[in-house]
Amino acid sequence: MAIEQWQEEVRTLLDECRENLPIGEGKVLVIGCSTSEIAGQQIGTSGMMEPANMLYEELKKFADDKKVHLAFQCCEHLNRALVVERQTALENGWEEVTVIPVRKAGGSMATCAYSQMKDPVVVEFIKADAGIDIGDTFIGMHLKHVAVPIRVNQKSIGGAHVTIATTRPKLIGGARAVYESQKLNDHCSS
Repeated sequence: MAIEQWQEEVRTLLDECRENLPIGEGKVLVIGCSTSEIAGQQIGTSGMMEPANMLYEELKKFADDKKVHLAFQCCEHLNRALVVERQTALENGWEEVTVIPVRKAGGSMATCAYSQMKDPVVVEFIKADAGIDIGDTFIGMHLKHVAVPIRVNQKSIGGAHVTIATTRPKLIGGARAVYESQKLNDHCSS
């Protein structure tokens, strides 16, 4: 059955994320996911709850292990709003909006997350520290500047293309600026 294959691919991807995705405790990981794309269909055409439930379970284990917060992006019909735990929204000062995602307006993944989180809310905008995009759902609008791609071998789940990104602070100041703390001593000792 396809679900077992997809689950194995998700586990492989998350194992690679454990090794290669630099995200610390308390940080936010945004997830964009098209279950239609996983099943080899066009995004937004055949969302399914079974793969969404499997993904949620695997992503929740990963988040609990890494001690990070998850944010699940809704589909374009909800303007790519996000499902998060109420406490995460409060800690980050994110404004709650009034909507409950459903499969046809929000997508299967966001619907699943909303139904399984302890105290879910929906927010419009976040600036996440890292993200996993399954099916080219365009999570970039919810990442901090500057996004940095993370290369992994597991490049798909089912028929869905996968991309991963982390973020770093902006480099400012131009040619005379110092970006590494060890080089600061060279400038201070003169």
